[in-house]
Amino acid sequence: MQQTAERQTTPQDGASNEVLLSVRELRTYFPILGGVLRRKVGEVKAVDGVSFDIKRGETFGLVGESGCGKTTTGRTILRLQKATSGEIEFEGQNVLGLNPSQMKARRRDMQIIFQDPYSSLNPRMPVGDIIGEGLRVHGMRDRREREKTVQYFLSVVGLRKEYVRRYPHEFSGGQRQRIGVARALALRPKFIVCDEPVSALDVSVQSQVLNLLEDLQKEFGLTYLFIAHDLSVVEYLSDRVAVMYLGKMAELATGDDLYANPLHPYTKALLSAIPNPDPLVRSKRIVLQGDVPSPINPPSGCRFRTRCPIAYERCAAEEPAFREVRPAHFVACHRAEESTVLMAAKVASGEASTAMPVAAGPDA
Repeated sequence: MQQTAERQTTPQDGASNEVLLSVRELRTYFPILGGVLRRKVGEVKAVDGVSFDIKRGETFGLVGESGCGKTTTGRTILRLQKATSGEIEFEGQNVLGLNPSQMKARRRDMQIIFQDPYSSLNPRMPVGDIIGEGLRVHGMRDRREREKTVQYFLSVVGLRKEYVRRYPHEFSGGQRQRIGVARALALRPKFIVCDEPVSALDVSVQSQVLNLLEDLQKEFGLTYLFIAHDLSVVEYLSDRVAVMYLGKMAELATGDDLYANPLHPYTKALLSAIPNPDPLVRSKRIVLQGDVPSPINPPSGCRFRTRCPIAYERCAAEEPAFREVRPAHFVACHRAEESTVLMAAKVASGEASTAMPVAAGPDA
C-alpha cells in the first residue's frame, strides 16, 4: 500500500502517558493429554512470560510469525483464553481476579475484532441482532432503542442503516469486517483487540478498513492492541511495536525507531522481507535457516538461537533479559549493541541473505 511508506508513526490524537493496560509475566500453556487415561504428558507454551504496557489512546502493534503467540496473548488479555499465570491490569484493576459478574461488566470496556469476517458472524442471525446482541446482554432491553443504536453504528462504519434486516451471506468480506467493527463499537469500549482484522481481505479493502480504524480511534478515543503478521500494515497504524518469537518478546520500540534501527536479528529478518516498491532499489533478503522450534520443547537459552546468524555459546547457556538498550527501546538479545555490525557483515558475506531480483535501470 502506497500510504504505508508515507505515514509517520507519531502518537495518535488523544494519546497520553497514562497506562491503560499492564501485562506482567503472562503465561498461557495448553496441556497435551495422552494415554488411555488422558493424562497430561506435556504442554504447549504458547505465551511464556510476556510483559508490556499499553497507554491510553495509542495503537500497540504486536507482530511475529504464525504460531508465535500473538493471538493467544490478545485472547488471554480478554479472558477468552485462561491464563496459566501472570498479571493483567486494566485501569488498575486485576482482570484475572474478577469473578464472572465483574468480568461481564468489564467486557463493556474490552472488545475484540476477529480475524475471519466469515466465521465470526452467526449466519443464522440478521446483522441487527449480531450487533445488538451485546447491547441486549448488557441491559438495553428496548428493541427500538437497540435498533436505533445498531443503525447508528452501521452508519459510523460506512454501511447503510437498512442492512439491519440482512444476513451475513449477503455481504462481501470487507462489509462483513465492517459489521464486526460495528459490533465491537456498539458497547462504546475503551480498548479493542484487533486480531489481524485485515489479513483475510483484498489489499484495496485492507486500506479502507485500516483508515476506518484510524478514524474511529480519533472519534471515540479508542486504544488498540493491533495484532498482525504484515509489518507494513503495522507500520502504517501503530505508535509502538512489539515483536514476538515463540511465545516471548524479542523487541519493543516506537514504530519509527523499530523500523529505522531494529536491534534484534529476528526483527531485522522480518523487516528485510518487506518488498520495496521501487524496482531500482537494490536490497538483500535475510533468509533464516531452519524451521521455528516446537513450543512444546523450546531451545535452551535464547529461543531464536537455532536460526540466528550471530548466535554464540552464551546464547545456548543463558536466556537473554528483555532490557532497555536505548531509551524506550527494549531487546532480548545478548549481542543487541553489536547486532547491526554483525548482521551487516553476515549479509555482505552472503551467509545470511540472498539477493533479491533487481530490474535493470538506466545505469545498469
